[in-house]
Amino acid sequence: MRKLNVFSIGLLLLARGGAMTALGTDTDWKGQLEQWRVQHAESLRAPDGWLTLVGLAWLKPGDNSFGTAADNSVRLQSSGSAHYGVLRVEPNGIELKAPAGGFPTELQVDGQSAKDQIVVVDGPNPTKFTAGTLTFFVIRRGDQLALRIKDSEAPTRTGFHGLRWYAPDPAYGIEADWVPFAEPKERTILNVVGIATKGLVPGVARFTLHGQTIELEPVVQNPNTKNLMFVIRDSTSGKTTYADARFLHTGLPDHGLTAPGKIVLDFNRLENPPCAYTPYATCPLPPESNRLKVAIAAGELSYSH
Repeated sequence: MRKLNVFSIGLLLLARGGAMTALGTDTDWKGQLEQWRVQHAESLRAPDGWLTLVGLAWLKPGDNSFGTAADNSVRLQSSGSAHYGVLRVEPNGIELKAPAGGFPTELQVDGQSAKDQIVVVDGPNPTKFTAGTLTFFVIRRGDQLALRIKDSEAPTRTGFHGLRWYAPDPAYGIEADWVPFAEPKERTILNVVGIATKGLVPGVARFTLHGQTIELEPVVQNPNTKNLMFVIRDSTSGKTTYADARFLHTGLPDHGLTAPGKIVLDFNRLENPPCAYTPYATCPLPPESNRLKVAIAAGELSYSH
């Protein structure tokens, strides 16, 4: 979907005679917002979307067998092979090893028949195991590793009945001041399972809402990021919206991360974290600065399972 260039449309909007906001004309903005909301729901219910996440098993050093049989270290609560394989966790990496009797024929690794091999965890292309409707891959959270399990026929996906949203409100499309730090500040980010990771805060978005001056911190994993994510909790959290937090993804400030400028925060695009849909996600919690006392009555409402 084409993104709205909010920093270069002022004269065009005046020429059209539309209502001028940080988001553009009501008609253009609402149409793009509705399209984004539809696409957001479609991505959740995709065959590999968050609604397919059915398991998260933390791995211990040494051998971790996985399959449906009761004697596995990681027992899968689904139909399938009794023993798929063994994940051997060692200080220098992870290996996939065959179980007694060999790999089942339905297990594939990156689209090929399973074999003993090194398992890639980090980077853009982690090793992916598939068997029928199941998908497995290893994730890293802090210094811990876990096997993430997805099922394209999970009831959470097949029974999905849509999302609920606040009505679009252009008042929640805010052009904030971007105030960069001289150097990005390192922050400890705690997630819902109590694991801490590190992230960089390059600056703050400063604006006024409901009479209060607010500074929100985005956290990035590297200074070359192409977008920002804000993890936010407000006074609607746990009432009309998901209790732990909501996410807001934005583009970069108009003059980049290192120079003062402007950044558009469209709170109508606040979305629930994956933890709102599945108990097996590991969502970050908001930093103290992003726990607001004001109500942001915009964006996604609590999910009804």
